[in-house]
Amino acid sequence: MTERAQMRAFTPARLGPLELRNRVVKCGTNEGMSRDGLVTDPLVAWHREFAAGGVAMTTLAYCSVTSEGRTFKHQMWMRDEALPGLRELTDAIHAEGARAAIQLGHAGWFASPHAMGQRPVGPSRTFSPHAQTFARAMDEAEFERLTRGFAEATRMAVEAGFDGIEVHLGHGYLLSQFLCPWNNRRTDQWGGSLENRARFPRQVLRAVREAAGGEAAVWAKLNMEDGFEGGLTLDDGVQVARWIEADGSMDALQLTGGHTSRTPFFLMRGDVPLKEMIANQQHRLARIGMRFFARKFIRPYPFEEAFFLPLARRFREAVSMPLMLLGGVTRLDTMEAALEEGFDFLAMGRALIRDPDLVQRMRAGELDRSRCVPCNLCMVEMERGGTRCVLRETG
Repeated sequence: MTERAQMRAFTPARLGPLELRNRVVKCGTNEGMSRDGLVTDPLVAWHREFAAGGVAMTTLAYCSVTSEGRTFKHQMWMRDEALPGLRELTDAIHAEGARAAIQLGHAGWFASPHAMGQRPVGPSRTFSPHAQTFARAMDEAEFERLTRGFAEATRMAVEAGFDGIEVHLGHGYLLSQFLCPWNNRRTDQWGGSLENRARFPRQVLRAVREAAGGEAAVWAKLNMEDGFEGGLTLDDGVQVARWIEADGSMDALQLTGGHTSRTPFFLMRGDVPLKEMIANQQHRLARIGMRFFARKFIRPYPFEEAFFLPLARRFREAVSMPLMLLGGVTRLDTMEAALEEGFDFLAMGRALIRDPDLVQRMRAGELDRSRCVPCNLCMVEMERGGTRCVLRETG
């Protein structure tokens, strides 16, 4: 065995009931390749490439647990019709020796009425610029219905062959909206104190754990903080992590941050391709609004290697459960240092979109870092036929 192969990043690790071949996880990054909410051949090929490139596990991004949780018409959502394509996807990933994960979520008030034919819901009545309408507050029956929706989606995912279930508690989607006091202005048992705001997310996580049984690993993609005044704070994020650990519902946490409507580039970091983002807006009013107001509400954040690491250290100190470090991890020395600090897995997105075979090439000594530059044009490509790195065409 070579010296590189013995580095911690490339050694096997356990995640719940799973044995992973190394510690690198391709995190969920919206692919834009599903059609009519179903798997396509390009989507299968996209994930097969990451699996063949050496990652331990690759994650199918944002699959809505119900039809009304979608942000655009073609977005994946869980139902019986989707199972054959999902099985094809997991079979392709497994054939390359990797594990398959699926990210389950609900968009809440971000959901598009053009996709679902009805008004979106959220913790409180809120005007949604994404939906261009007022979302209504969830009623009591919907808490149970959506909890069942997450559980049923989990059962379908396990049936389709997924090894890992990621529940989205970040980026201002529905469960994150409940944690965020800016979104959650309820005065009943589902709002107010942090304990009340966390009640619904914790209920969903317990239901997912029960539905998965011992067949799949389950983890939450949890916001450490929302990144704006009035949002979820770092101290509150740490407390939520402690409660999740005490509940025993999750095998791990994947640590993230940022809010889609308030701090979208808190997560992305790097360049803001505003011109391309405006051009991609399908609705004329949204395009006009973006042209005049985007510079005022889209704040840029400079890219730094492992930019979430300082925040993530607070969580490593607070909980003993496995943690996946996310956010600007591009270098092998960063990966090794983070594992030495006690993080269990490295979750990577743009670095792998640039170099799908990064793990293999690092292990072989061909690369010490991803060739990704944080131009963020890969994000723009999602709406132009599918997420891809535009730099790969130039070598």
